[in-house]
Amino acid sequence: MPLIPVLAAASILSISVPAAAQEWTEFASLEDRFTCNFPGQPDVTETTWLSEFGAELPARVYAAEVGPSRYTVTVADYNHAERILVEKAGNCPPGAERCSGGGLTGEGYWRHDVRGALIYATWTFLQRDARVTHLGYNFTDLVEGHQLHLTNDADRSRTFVSIYMHENKLYVLEGNVPAGYPEPALFQQSLGWLDEDGMRLRYQAIYSNGFPAPPPVDY
Repeated sequence: MPLIPVLAAASILSISVPAAAQEWTEFASLEDRFTCNFPGQPDVTETTWLSEFGAELPARVYAAEVGPSRYTVTVADYNHAERILVEKAGNCPPGAERCSGGGLTGEGYWRHDVRGALIYATWTFLQRDARVTHLGYNFTDLVEGHQLHLTNDADRSRTFVSIYMHENKLYVLEGNVPAGYPEPALFQQSLGWLDEDGMRLRYQAIYSNGFPAPPPVDY
């Protein structure tokens, strides 16, 4: 895979991809340390992500459309979960189970929030009015995650989802295409990671969030 340098102080860049995908660009965000193919420059929206245990986490949504198809990458920063949930625990009524104790209960619930972020995000898609046609384990550049395919009840459109957790950030890729359209493989399979210098990052072994990172590949 090619290295992706960051130009000057810019946090976002795009570069052209081969003629076979002329409308698509390879987009990179230094702020959220990822790169992904989009149909044109995505719009970036600041938002919040509500975690399983009620933390309102800062998040960004990167979104682009081409015709009736829509592609989004949502990035939620779970590095804030400990601070937010410890503060919430301090405001709970005395004796409330969710807010008392320590270690793995009470204010320690932030640990469950971070460790369970991947499966919780997957669960939210299972609540949709859709038929799940695939749910499985996946990884990209050896960062592990989940993958789902859904057929939506309302219009038979299809949703292709990939979910990963890297450096305590949750990444949710969602490609929505009408019934009969091909899978958005150019989008789903293009996700990659960037290091602090904006260079492409790939590990030598499976990366599991919350555990020591394996050595990176030396390009």
